[in-house]
Amino acid sequence: MVSASPDEGEEKEGPVIRDRRRIDPETGKVREQAGEKDAPAAPAAPAGEAAGTAGGAGDGEATALQEQLAERLDDLRRLKAEYDNYRKRVERDRVAVREQALGQVLSELLPVLDDIGRARDHDELTGGFKSVGEALESVTGKLGLETYGEKGEPFDPTVHEALMHGYSADVTETSVADVLQPGYRIGERILRPARVAVAEPDPNADGAAAAAGDETAEAAAADEADESGKSANKPDDSGKSDD
Repeated sequence: MVSASPDEGEEKEGPVIRDRRRIDPETGKVREQAGEKDAPAAPAAPAGEAAGTAGGAGDGEATALQEQLAERLDDLRRLKAEYDNYRKRVERDRVAVREQALGQVLSELLPVLDDIGRARDHDELTGGFKSVGEALESVTGKLGLETYGEKGEPFDPTVHEALMHGYSADVTETSVADVLQPGYRIGERILRPARVAVAEPDPNADGAAAAAGDETAEAAAADEADESGKSANKPDDSGKSDD
């Protein structure tokens, strides 16, 4: 029995090499691909239609760009407004904190300033004490401390504290009759209200004036009547003849 060789009846297989280069190295021409041979050529679009399509695409892109630009501008305006509000709020808070800190320090000095004022009223602010007192008042004034409260000014319950009350015929509205202790403030911040005596218009002043007027009129009428009676009782010398 003869055995067949293992290579008999079988085809020998080896590596398959396919040249897929687009350019033929021998002729230098462009090779046609397998799919391109059977694919139908796309019809060429008319020139006008192609231009219209291109123009429509350009208008759409321009509109989209304008919308994006408007949105970005709105964002910038909103951001700027928020920054301006933040800057104003920070500045306002900084001023408030400064006034509060100054108020706490100057509030402790108010009794000293009261003593200086009383010494001045009694002519006791002399010598070195006078120099120290004036220097202290100058420094507190530079820091923004203001004194207020004058005799005769209208009474304001928001800045005045009434310790005494009375009536006066010399005022036509509720006024400060006397300043018992001056008030102090920094800007719009009241450190201590002015303590004052208040005078209101006397409700009986009009009646008293009317009564006084009536009494004056009656006295004038009585005087006139007396003068008239004296004239009537006076003898007439016109009829006498000369001796």
